Amino acid sequence: MKARLFLVVLSCWAITTQAQRSPFDYVNPFLGTATIWDAKDVGYTPTHRTWGAEVFPGASRPNAMVQLTPVTQFHSGSGYQYEDTTIYGFAHTSKGHWNLCYIPLLPATTGFTADDYASAYSHSRESAHPAYYQVYLQRYDVNAALTSTLRCGFHRYTFKAGQPENVIADLSESNERVHDWNIRQQDDHVFTGYQHAGEKMYFYAVANHRISRIDSLQGRKKVVPVLHFENGTGALELRIGFSFVSINNAKENLEKEIGRDAFETVREGGANTWNALLSKIKITGGTERQRGLFYSCLYRSFLWPALRSDINGDFTNNKGEVVNKGFDYYTEPSLWDDYRNKLVLLGLLEPRVTANVIQSLIDKGEKTGFMPTFFHGDHAAAFVAGSYLRGIRGYDVQRAYQQLLRNATVEGGTRPYITEYATRGYIAEKEVEHPVIETVTKAAVTKTLEYAYDDYALAQLAHSLGDTANYRMLMKRTGNYKNVFDPSTRFMRGRLENGDWVKNFNPDYPYYEYMYREANAWQSSFFAPHDMDGLVKLFPSRKAFEQKVDSLFSYPWQGYEAYNISGFIGQYTQGNQPDHSYPFLYYFVGRQEKSQVILDSILNHFYDMGKAHLAYSGMDDAGENSSWYVFNAMGFYPFSPADPKYIVSVPLFDKVEMKLDNGKTFTIVKQGKGKKITHLEVGGKKITDYYLQDADLKQGKTLMISTR
Repeated sequence: MKARLFLVVLSCWAITTQAQRSPFDYVNPFLGTATIWDAKDVGYTPTHRTWGAEVFPGASRPNAMVQLTPVTQFHSGSGYQYEDTTIYGFAHTSKGHWNLCYIPLLPATTGFTADDYASAYSHSRESAHPAYYQVYLQRYDVNAALTSTLRCGFHRYTFKAGQPENVIADLSESNERVHDWNIRQQDDHVFTGYQHAGEKMYFYAVANHRISRIDSLQGRKKVVPVLHFENGTGALELRIGFSFVSINNAKENLEKEIGRDAFETVREGGANTWNALLSKIKITGGTERQRGLFYSCLYRSFLWPALRSDINGDFTNNKGEVVNKGFDYYTEPSLWDDYRNKLVLLGLLEPRVTANVIQSLIDKGEKTGFMPTFFHGDHAAAFVAGSYLRGIRGYDVQRAYQQLLRNATVEGGTRPYITEYATRGYIAEKEVEHPVIETVTKAAVTKTLEYAYDDYALAQLAHSLGDTANYRMLMKRTGNYKNVFDPSTRFMRGRLENGDWVKNFNPDYPYYEYMYREANAWQSSFFAPHDMDGLVKLFPSRKAFEQKVDSLFSYPWQGYEAYNISGFIGQYTQGNQPDHSYPFLYYFVGRQEKSQVILDSILNHFYDMGKAHLAYSGMDDAGENSSWYVFNAMGFYPFSPADPKYIVSVPLFDKVEMKLDNGKTFTIVKQGKGKKITHLEVGGKKITDYYLQDADLKQGKTLMISTR
């Protein structure tokens, strides 16, 4: 009887504990930091490290200036790889690409040189939560704990009693080429300086222990500054303000964001900030694993773009001028990746930040006359148009529109070969006799497809703003994707200037920048999210289109090894962005349930892979891959992000509640446990086309999804 009573009490405790777990408690910042080596998971037999999500586990606030994170390897993704065994320092900026990692600091005692100072560490003595990171450095017997605010970092180093207290500041290192750096002692407790890599980042640091001196260690190819501190009471603490404007602004950021606050106060403030954001989406049902993946991915979706303006509003524009225009200035989004979903999610939960990101893009564009892009395509068009059509204001939309219109019509700007595209109807490719993965030409097929969609996005904005002439011009060009469709192979294929098809054509072979951008023909041939009916009609029948999609998800990857293409279902790759909308292709031939099988397979397999269950199938790319999970776990997705509507699927959870900025709550309720959607209704009104309108979402209506 006692044993049975104990089990009942234990069960009740477990239920209560689960119920009390906040969204913050579910987040695992280590998710995505590992890479995968198993050929079954990668999709081929790797000869080198496959790119993982390339994310960092350190302390940050949402869309902050500072990401305070360990560096286990410079010039490698975010700077942190879970399989690495040494730490070189704690850097203050990270994105998840091969850049940043500015101003690395490492606590040390003795026995190090300028060329040998990294410390071993173990995951058994490492922990992380949003806004907090901790690790024990074995070489120096030091426990390091880190937390942060928007523009400041807070280090707490606990040394063994009596050991020398030193901090190595290897300002010659970052993930980028360092042009210049400086560090100096200002008084007994303050040191300042800067590091100039891709950007120039200033710092103002206050220590609770007295600084005795700053030495310079001469290495084989570099000089490494070392700060020496006098032993004081308790742990050595460094409060550091940062700025991309000046040391004085860094000081002001520190005084106003941290001041004299204790480490735990700052950490608690970060936890509360994250929990408030994550709690905007409440989920009911699902498994513990699914809830953990959901909130970890939601957290990961709100780390980039990063703040670049100071607390007083100052920022350095892309001409190097210090200005203050009364809005928060942000880095450029990773538009080729995250226009697909992450920026839509940002707009739903943080519309004010979204408006400031658009203002920042406008400001950058004013210096060149063209709206900036990222990597490929002109997807600021989809971002700005989609945001405006979803009701996000707080920026000069006419200025944005004029820049985007120049992108679409003027040579020498954001869209290479735009004149050729506009006059010929496609961008001609070159014939290369023996192309390899690294062959670089025009990526002409991908450009043609993406420009056609960007034209559609901009056309929607033109229509909304009453520009009928340009609306008609742009809409006429939206069908250009058809000009690179080869009916004999039923693939999008490179086309020469004379109209002939590229002869040396292998649809299975991937290229970084020949015909396709980071993809092969399979991964590029279904991209027309603005005109899926038109795409289907390029095939002899709807059945022929369905069979082609069947082949996409079943014809096996042929073992080609490319850094950023991994995680396969047939030819589909979840590890890279170009085909992330393709699981929904079956919707357009009336076979929604087949799409759901693919969606469930991706959700269930590709987000906690590998030995440690911490690997994504490929790069997170500033939150795009994470946002893909968030949307599809909730049961709706921005299939065409320029349009103010979402395609509906079967959610993982029984109920989802999203708190909106207007005070309303949008709710999704799932009925049944099947993969086939049998009935949809919003606000009691039946939906017949699988689309949820953004206006219904913003009104806080309830979406009912019935399945069998």
